[in-house]
Amino acid sequence: MDQASSLRKIVSAKARQTPQRLMTPASPDSAISAPAPRAIAVTSGKGGVGKTNIVGSLALVLANRGHKVLILDADLGLANIDIIFGVHPKFNIGHVLDGEKTLAEIIVDGPAGIQIVPAGSGFTHLTHLTEGQKLNLLGEFEAFGAHLDVMLIDTGAGISANVLYFNLAADDCIIVATPEPTAITDAYAMMKVMFLQHGTRHFQLLVNMATSEHEAKSVYASLVQAAERFLSGVVIQYLGMVPSDHNVTRAVRERRIAVDAFPEAAWSRGINALADQLMDAPRRQHTDGNIKFFFKRFIEFRV
Repeated sequence: MDQASSLRKIVSAKARQTPQRLMTPASPDSAISAPAPRAIAVTSGKGGVGKTNIVGSLALVLANRGHKVLILDADLGLANIDIIFGVHPKFNIGHVLDGEKTLAEIIVDGPAGIQIVPAGSGFTHLTHLTEGQKLNLLGEFEAFGAHLDVMLIDTGAGISANVLYFNLAADDCIIVATPEPTAITDAYAMMKVMFLQHGTRHFQLLVNMATSEHEAKSVYASLVQAAERFLSGVVIQYLGMVPSDHNVTRAVRERRIAVDAFPEAAWSRGINALADQLMDAPRRQHTDGNIKFFFKRFIEFRV
């Protein structure tokens, strides 16, 4: 049996086993017309740029606005989302990949109705997914994708196969950089690999930990100049900046989400502005209303 046939069988079987806790009642007509959940990957060329804090805060802002949000902790092997939300998952995505648990059995609930798919920490085998594991993920997510509005994917840092897979499959890929030279260089490296190896021409840049708008735009200008010189045809969209704010560190220590703990802080204003930009912008890719198409793209890409 070829891979396509296997995929169809898995999707069909999982669709008949839809986990009820992940769904809200809906009529057949509303299920058919439901828009596809928007898959947004948040990534970076290097670690330590605040990616996970951005995902957590963005998720809470969107959920408080009435969106049904799921976070996929895709930093497989180095989980962090559960820490900032102060949750203690008993199981993680590794148990799903190994066939020991279903997605419904590992998901944990966060504030404001956010659902979290936790990753595992210290499991190196999760950093290189097999085709079979990707197919298993596809079948699991297919069952409830139409009942989400937004899926935020907190990827690992760097240009590993898993990181690239998630970035390429998502509707939107946000690259997070800071004013540090190494962060700028590694953000450029991410764009270069995605462009040269996969033909990606549109990128979204968010500058974190900037001291001013001027500093953030200097980071953006540096990347645009490099792209214009070496990556012909690449377009980098500036999503704005999230300022350096000591309240973020304080919130992490307290295991709280910064936008909840300090809603009037500069950081929180930056995250709210980011949410406005993302939700007002048109989607880069279009699907037919089911999260399975995210994972089909995830499966189809090769590195």
